[in-house]
Amino acid sequence: MTRKLKPRSHQDDEASVFTTYDLGVSAALLCLGYKLIRLDRDDPRKALFVFRKEADIDTYANQYFSDQLKVKARSFFDSIKALKNKLYSE
Repeated sequence: MTRKLKPRSHQDDEASVFTTYDLGVSAALLCLGYKLIRLDRDDPRKALFVFRKEADIDTYANQYFSDQLKVKARSFFDSIKALKNKLYSE
């Protein structure tokens, strides 16, 4: 992504963002076209993925965890690589 990630602010409330610590669900959401807003690293051992909350994002996340979501394998792998690059480059 080319946009800079902004620091966490009080403007981001639960109604406007979807957050997860899970790399897999984050990659799946990227495959589906959801936008990653930023990574929060309050804990040095893990990162919180913050997405713009849009229609059906909760549904797709639940489908991922219940093994019902289908995405293109290559896109999923590429999304994992991109997220790992972002994690380790910052």
